[in-house]
Amino acid sequence: MIFIVPIIFMIIGSLKPDDLVLAEMGTVRAFIPDSISLENYGDVYRRVAFGRFMLNSLFITGTICALGLCVNSIAAYSFARLSWAGRNIMLLAVLAMMVLPIESIAVPLFFLVTKWGWRDTYLVQIIPFIANAFSIYLFYTYFISMPRELEDASRIDGAGPFRIFLQIIVPNAKPVFASVAILTFLTQWGAYIWPLMVTSGEDVRPLPLAIASFYTLPPLKWGDIMAFGVMMIAPILLVFLIFQQWFVRGVASAGVKG
Repeated sequence: MIFIVPIIFMIIGSLKPDDLVLAEMGTVRAFIPDSISLENYGDVYRRVAFGRFMLNSLFITGTICALGLCVNSIAAYSFARLSWAGRNIMLLAVLAMMVLPIESIAVPLFFLVTKWGWRDTYLVQIIPFIANAFSIYLFYTYFISMPRELEDASRIDGAGPFRIFLQIIVPNAKPVFASVAILTFLTQWGAYIWPLMVTSGEDVRPLPLAIASFYTLPPLKWGDIMAFGVMMIAPILLVFLIFQQWFVRGVASAGVKG
């Protein structure tokens, strides 16, 4: 209820006239609109370039998810199935990176991307987040638990590592791919600190930064803010509802084993 009630209040508030959004807060009537109107949603589009912000977030988050699935799954497969010098040391280094939040390396990373001329671009919001230690760990725990018989049979038939990965591992690892995709989407969709540091214009501004700016945009209209919030969380809820079965199966199989 602690998590659900604010979401319900936001959705209903986005359908109310602006002067009634907070007038009945704390009562049951706050969750019963007298009339339903989509005027607040129209106001959002009239006041700011919401469509641009939505496309920015979809492009940034979608690119990170797609490239991250490729990079992190291949890295995890090399740790779980291939033998090469320094593998155990590198695996320990990846696991150690799991405890480091982005804030701990934000300042040196900020100076690097500034030197490379990446500030206020899509690159600066995508490249640093493609490789992810936690995603590699989820893939690794799933791959290490898979039986080796199919791989051995394919290797006897002359298949190389990449062919085995694409034709044997990937088709049998759909749950963990779905889990990593959802977790990556959720994390990157709500990213705020890093975009705040490296972007200044509206051309590449994602939704979390846009709603923070919208909150301070006069005049203050709570109905519009609620409508902005509803449209911001709608893609997250949609993605989770579509892939929830794979998500639960993937977390259960990849997160518990190992």
